[in-house]
Amino acid sequence: MSKLIPINEHPVERGLRVVLGLVLVGLAATKTVGAWGWIGLLPIVTGLVGSCPVYTLLGLSTCPSKKPA
Repeated sequence: MSKLIPINEHPVERGLRVVLGLVLVGLAATKTVGAWGWIGLLPIVTGLVGSCPVYTLLGLSTCPSKKPA
């Protein structure tokens, strides 16, 4: 399963994605911004899962590598 959904986001980045997503969804729900604010669901999902599909396609990762024991 790790090849299908690899963890490729740093923990700090994951938190920032969730916070940004919640802000966007909150603004969309209160009609402060237009319907485009619902795009905030994407960073929420990727932040919670820890995997960014774009990073996977490009072979990128911000996740710190695990040190061998």
